[in-house]
Amino acid sequence: MKFRTQIPISKSNNPIDYRSQVVSLGSCFAVNMSEKLDYFRFRNYCNPFGILFHPLAIEKAIDFALQEKQFIQEDIFFYNEQWHSYDVHSDLNATDSEQLLQNLTKAASETRNRLAIATHVLITLGTAWVYRKTEDDKIVANCHKVPQKQFKKELLSVAVIQESLEKIIAGISQLNPKAQFVFTVSPVRHSKDGFVENQWSKANLITAVHQVISETPNTVYFPSYEIMMDELRDYRFYAEDMLHPNGIAIDYIWERFTETWIAETTWPVMKEVDSIQKGLAHRSFNPDSEQHLRFLENLKIKITKLVTEYPNISFG
Repeated sequence: MKFRTQIPISKSNNPIDYRSQVVSLGSCFAVNMSEKLDYFRFRNYCNPFGILFHPLAIEKAIDFALQEKQFIQEDIFFYNEQWHSYDVHSDLNATDSEQLLQNLTKAASETRNRLAIATHVLITLGTAWVYRKTEDDKIVANCHKVPQKQFKKELLSVAVIQESLEKIIAGISQLNPKAQFVFTVSPVRHSKDGFVENQWSKANLITAVHQVISETPNTVYFPSYEIMMDELRDYRFYAEDMLHPNGIAIDYIWERFTETWIAETTWPVMKEVDSIQKGLAHRSFNPDSEQHLRFLENLKIKITKLVTEYPNISFG
């Protein structure tokens, strides 16, 4: 798909290939891109603490990992028949407190291990709006449907966001000096904040990111938000809620990412992986037929040949 208006994006000098180790952190759009990396069988590790929308939440999660934090009972709370942590997404909620603590501690340890060997760290920022608990004045990653009267809403300033991003880069770089940072701002519109307020939030994020990358080596910006706003400026590229990019938009942004951030030498391999993935997804009307058995045998041969040539690729 090509459009008359295309944002110029410089090709990376350090592109992703099948030797790369990618860590993806941030908002739900990080999950969209991570799913593409997974589909094409790149080595990718995404959001161990669940979706994190604002930079302070991402910073805190990374700090947990760098410290290899051992979570204790005081780090979690019981509400609405489940155990929660204000520092992670509700996907990690559990009915058993010990299970949640174990999962959080394991996530911190595994994230540290992944960051230590990461070639690329992809960070997707969703919003600059945050919620602060009135009880202890701490900013949370997720409110877990606790009554809103227990929180105060505020907008992070450009300076605060910039400081947070600098801490993220410094912490990971101390562990892994070779890591390349790719920042992007999610194109998902946060309508609950208000449409004007959403634009204000995105503006603060974009300004802070550009200030950071202008002063910091090994950092770049990929314009997911701008592609959605300027190249795909039509509601036919949104899901039914008119807030999230639909499949066509995600595919297009991934295509632009591939053009600039995936090594060209890798493209033919991706095409072969795509063919295999479609074959694996195929469901025959007659699975016992000779034709289908030949199809499966040929698919097996293709997989064996590919993983022999590229041992980092796995089809599970």
